[in-house]
Amino acid sequence: MTRFLPMVAAWLDGEAGPCASTWGWRCFQLGLFFLPSSALLAGLLLFPALILGSVGRERPFWRDPWNAPLLLAAVFMVVGCVQSYSGPLAWAGLANWIPFFWGFWGFQPYVALASSRRRSSLWLVAGTVPVVVTGLGQLWLGWQGPWQMFGGLIIWFMSAGGRPEGRLSGLFDYANIASAWLAMVWPLMLAALVQPGLNRMRRGVVLTMAAAVVLSLVLTESRNGWGALVLAVPLVLGPPSWPWLLPLLGLALLPVLVAVVPGVPPLLQDPARTLVPEGIWARLSDTQYASQRALASTRLSQWGLALQLIAERPWFGWGAAAFSVIYPLRAGKWHGHAHNLPLELAISHGLPAAVLVVALVLLLLVVSLRRGPLALFDRSWWTAALVLTVLHATDLPFFDSRLNIAGWILLAGLRASFSPRVQPAQHAAPVAGA
Repeated sequence: MTRFLPMVAAWLDGEAGPCASTWGWRCFQLGLFFLPSSALLAGLLLFPALILGSVGRERPFWRDPWNAPLLLAAVFMVVGCVQSYSGPLAWAGLANWIPFFWGFWGFQPYVALASSRRRSSLWLVAGTVPVVVTGLGQLWLGWQGPWQMFGGLIIWFMSAGGRPEGRLSGLFDYANIASAWLAMVWPLMLAALVQPGLNRMRRGVVLTMAAAVVLSLVLTESRNGWGALVLAVPLVLGPPSWPWLLPLLGLALLPVLVAVVPGVPPLLQDPARTLVPEGIWARLSDTQYASQRALASTRLSQWGLALQLIAERPWFGWGAAAFSVIYPLRAGKWHGHAHNLPLELAISHGLPAAVLVVALVLLLLVVSLRRGPLALFDRSWWTAALVLTVLHATDLPFFDSRLNIAGWILLAGLRASFSPRVQPAQHAAPVAGA
């Protein structure tokens, strides 16, 4: 044991960013590993990493121009809370944003190098194994919770057969949230699979893990997740693969389109529906469910009312969680959020705050992509950030703290990838044991 621990510590210390403290980098990596399993365990590791990543920096938070939109958005959010419709909930809702603005800056030293982003990606992939195992276990073996650790500090509420019934949810509360996590990790998993230099045994292990992630993502029955599964492949493999990959994907998806698109003659659609599993084409077409669904339950109804609420209070919003209070009063049916992040943010904290945050995310994606051809793991990192961004157009998985943390770490990596340097004041070398 006395020899083993120093070996592990030395391995954890490898591939750190130029100003990542030794203990901060160790906590950061382990925090990423525990993140999908437990926000508490991850937080106990990531919080000290965040503190260590914030001290001794060459430039304070407010001197980085990329933080200016977040500072201004935070001002709008705080002012809006003073006159909010939702009262104390508005102040509580700030916890979904302002601490993560700090994390966006404070985590950058740990993802400043391509090698540190690669290792961080692999930690997220490794940490996803419990999600896959428990998800398959609940569907195939009837596993169910609640499972507890540390006297109830950590509780996994896992339903046998998934939640909703028949859909894989694993360690997450709901299948769509599990799907969002798996969709985010899939590009990183794909990069781990196709990276050069793996021997046959390691590639076999990674291939098994990749197949399990794909299977689990399919079993969530999330249409967003299925779309992300396809979208990530050409983006991660890169433009050199497109001449052969895009036609191949088109041929593979053609039967699905024929099986789903309304108005296709039965002569073509019936064979396509025989070829494509019914669970896929029925879920994608969703005609029976759509015909039975009340208008107030649809995304269009929610977005329409969201636009009305924004027009009524455009500057500072109604306060966090206001949509869940107002929507039942006006539409007669409860919904917890607007199923669109820009709309939800504008309702809660005002249009200026929404524009500032959304514009920052989009600019990060554009600028990091325009800096030139990306290496394999940087492509997968960028794709994971894009996938999570796209998912928030029709749902709000960021309300799960684990996905919120992961998303801001991905954005921190995009910012650090084109930062001229992320270096502590008065130090040209890494700070050991800071």
